[in-house]
Amino acid sequence: MKTGFPIIIIGSVMFVSGLVMFYSIELGQTDYNLRLIKNIGTFIGLAGMGVTLAGILLNLISKSQQPIQENYDV
Repeated sequence: MKTGFPIIIIGSVMFVSGLVMFYSIELGQTDYNLRLIKNIGTFIGLAGMGVTLAGILLNLISKSQQPIQENYDV
């Protein structure tokens, strides 16, 4: 299996878990631990987007291109 696909999957899981952590806490919480979880969710979600993009780019870069076959026969 190519290296891009596992990275895309890991990034997607990070993004979804960050969304869950961010949106599961209500806005305006005064408890320190809940605010910390919400902030960590923001960081994990943004990092997940970056990891997913890196996986997509790695997948596109690692694709093998077919060699150019020049045929000069007329």
